[in-house]
Amino acid sequence: MAQKSDWFTKSDWRKRAYSIDAVRDMAKSVLPRPVFDFADGGAEDELTLNANEQAFDHYPLISRPLRSASTRDQSVELFGRQLAQPVIVGPTGLSGLFHPDGECGAARAAGSRGTAFCLSHGSVCTLEELAATEVSPRWMQVFIYTERDFTVELIERAANAHYDALVLTIDNQLIGQRERDLRNGFTIPPRFSVADTLAMATRLRWLARMRTHLPKITFGNYARFTDSAIPGSGNLQGIAALMPKLLDPSMRWEDVSWVRKLWKGPLIIKGILHPDDAVKAIDLGADGVIISNHGGRQLDGAVATARMLPLIADAVDGRIPLLLDGGVRRGRDVLIALALGATACLIARPQLWGLSIAGQQGVERVLDIYRDELDRAMGLCGLQSIAEIDRSLLFDNGSITPH
Repeated sequence: MAQKSDWFTKSDWRKRAYSIDAVRDMAKSVLPRPVFDFADGGAEDELTLNANEQAFDHYPLISRPLRSASTRDQSVELFGRQLAQPVIVGPTGLSGLFHPDGECGAARAAGSRGTAFCLSHGSVCTLEELAATEVSPRWMQVFIYTERDFTVELIERAANAHYDALVLTIDNQLIGQRERDLRNGFTIPPRFSVADTLAMATRLRWLARMRTHLPKITFGNYARFTDSAIPGSGNLQGIAALMPKLLDPSMRWEDVSWVRKLWKGPLIIKGILHPDDAVKAIDLGADGVIISNHGGRQLDGAVATARMLPLIADAVDGRIPLLLDGGVRRGRDVLIALALGATACLIARPQLWGLSIAGQQGVERVLDIYRDELDRAMGLCGLQSIAEIDRSLLFDNGSITPH
């Protein structure tokens, strides 16, 4: 049965959601400012956040229309699974803060569009609840924790729940300073000042749908700590305060080897920015890497991911799939990323914006935008399939890269 749209959405909302930027504007009009900024913001001066989006401007496309592109196929194979499009829903914490359907709604959207979904460690639902949706392929994100037994627990739970791949995120050894959250006094769960409450007179849609859900929000996968003897960890606020202490700045490559031994399925390393690190990941048994700077939410001033992609692609030389994360806002960005050597792209903020306006249907609309824009860009460039995409499509620094 088709899911009904949110009661507050107008019949023409899809027409208004004509681009990812338009979806972002709609989400901004729906969400309270602190909640919107929690998803939208980056670390410190947001240099990296902005650089990720602007990096694609360095690679203008060269159209070659007389190559017959009357039909276009954007399916890709990844870890033995066929995806209908090279856009994957990446891990985002606390999706249930944006819509009651949260991660499960986003996962169902990915499944309905024939692509993969990655669950965040910091999801509102548990990984078992997400698995109950039977969406596949589904991936699980894990960290290297100071309490190694908790890393083991999440890996074993993911295996028991039949997740298709494990995503080990490595760029979270410390938490970046997200200054929008500091300005807004954002807390988990959010608490609103009198001024915030007054300002939310135009955010009644979000308040109405969240009124019974908001008090229940928690980090589903961290339930073991609610009964812990660790001081201050007996409630959601305590878990939120505890989580940074669980991250381990002393983690090393040996920990990747350790995780590789624990997990038998495809292992993907997220947070790679240097070609040497990508090669090292392969040497230690990684099946794929995600070129990522955490969406500009960790080290501000870090290099844009699209700028490093061709260097990493040259170093890896096709041995494993490369996934690009960060700043992908158009179908043409996906096309550029594939031309630079990526197999697929991850989206994070855009799926949260879609979730905010219409739950599962909003995320489906976001994925449809990427699909339609990529299809149009492929047709205008004279491409019939993803396999035809290479660097000869790109004009870079006054030169054309040959086939």
